[in-house]
Amino acid sequence: MDRIIKLTLGLFVILLVSFVAVTAYNGYVGQAYRSTLSSTYSYTCTLSTNSPLTNVTLFLPVPADPTGNSPVIERMSAQQIPGIPDTWRTELYETGKGTFVKVTASEIIPPAGTTTKDPYTITLSADIPSKRLIDTRDPVAGTPLFRPAQGLKPVACHDRAAGAAGGQCFTYLTTLYAKYETDPNAAVTFRSDLTGKNSWTIFEPRTNEYRTSAYLLMFGEQKGWTPVAGYLEQGIGAYDAPALDS
Repeated sequence: MDRIIKLTLGLFVILLVSFVAVTAYNGYVGQAYRSTLSSTYSYTCTLSTNSPLTNVTLFLPVPADPTGNSPVIERMSAQQIPGIPDTWRTELYETGKGTFVKVTASEIIPPAGTTTKDPYTITLSADIPSKRLIDTRDPVAGTPLFRPAQGLKPVACHDRAAGAAGGQCFTYLTTLYAKYETDPNAAVTFRSDLTGKNSWTIFEPRTNEYRTSAYLLMFGEQKGWTPVAGYLEQGIGAYDAPALDS
């Protein structure tokens, strides 16, 4: 009987120690995750031209979720996106299908020496902290993209590292409005990129992210809406972090 009691007590002690150890480990992991977690959107938008543009009106797509919320909107409306020229007038424009920044300028004049191989480029950029964990695994459902995001199609990843990291890649179409006068041989390029990344440290740094971009090359004078090629890489990185309570 004594032996049975000793064995029972020994087993109880082992189970208790194991429980305490697991609880302590899970507590450390959860605390480390919460205390180091950061979520950030990195936004860039570039407009390049090799010729002067006059009487310029542009509706440039701004990344937004399906309800129109965007990490860029507040910064853009407050003129807090670095790189916006003083000669540009910008205002946000909501079509119901997508969110745009309306740009008007009397002229965009490249400096002397501008060529097709070395165009004049205006770059807007900002790193914007997110108060919420970013859904990088399935951003189409509720995370900012260049919208309207139509005709989503799976494709091989352009970046082999993204594919090797477990990412999935897609193409889609969005839209842009451009109106300006210029030389018939003028080449104007629009490109915008958004990366949403979550970073944390549990024993070692870990991240996951998604990336989306929009690109369009235009020639000569423009007046109207034009389809823009969109690209999406999602689900890149580590997804073994502890779940956060809502």
